[in-house]
Amino acid sequence: MKKIILAIGFCCSLMISRAQQYEVMVDDHNGRQEKMYRGHITDSLLKADTAFKWFEEGERIYEPRTEVVKTVKKNKNQIWFKVIMGTWCPDSHYVIPRFYKILEDAGFDKGRVSLLAVDRSKKDKTKIAESLNVTRVPTIIVYHHDTELGRVVEYGQTGRFDMELADLIKKVK
Repeated sequence: MKKIILAIGFCCSLMISRAQQYEVMVDDHNGRQEKMYRGHITDSLLKADTAFKWFEEGERIYEPRTEVVKTVKKNKNQIWFKVIMGTWCPDSHYVIPRFYKILEDAGFDKGRVSLLAVDRSKKDKTKIAESLNVTRVPTIIVYHHDTELGRVVEYGQTGRFDMELADLIKKVK
């Protein structure tokens, strides 16, 4: 009986330790304290946290281009995304809520998005951003199965991150 109780306790502690795959940090930047996440997070976490009001505001005011939504919708079962962002980063504040609005309008399963928050040095707890050579955020990486189709970094090369994202997704065969 003791072994069963110990095994159950071990499993519970393992599940609890894996449940929160991020850390909350307080960053002193420009003379003011700012809350920051580092690690794997979700859009729901950002929406629920009043420190990140920019997320809901960005989603609310954005109207995605129809052609972008159609492209995501057409390929939604063949692609997935790895997104690296900074909760402290103004570019991420602009792009990431709009990215999620596109996914929402396309009926995209958010379980197919891995959202990773990094600190100001572009590092995370598990060194994933470093292994992917991410030097600027946000970086949205589009995958078809396990093959990287490409990346949209910050606002993209043209300043129209959404159109560049759609162009990458169109590479799916």
